[in-house]
Amino acid sequence: MLFVTIQELEAAINYWRSQSPSAGDELRLCPEASALAKLYALMIVQGPQRVPVDVLDDLARSAIQQFQKIS
Repeated sequence: MLFVTIQELEAAINYWRSQSPSAGDELRLCPEASALAKLYALMIVQGPQRVPVDVLDDLARSAIQQFQKIS
């Protein structure tokens, strides 16, 4: 089983933010960064340092896999 660490999530969010900066008056995140940010927030609140990849929704899984290819 593969895992994603909280540090890797943070790096992936920053990568996606650099690829597609926040937009609009509300500074909305791109879909990839938003999907990863939801999991990141849950990890901060709940405390795990890593989560299994299979718990990610399709968009978050795709975003982290694309990030892993370039890192």
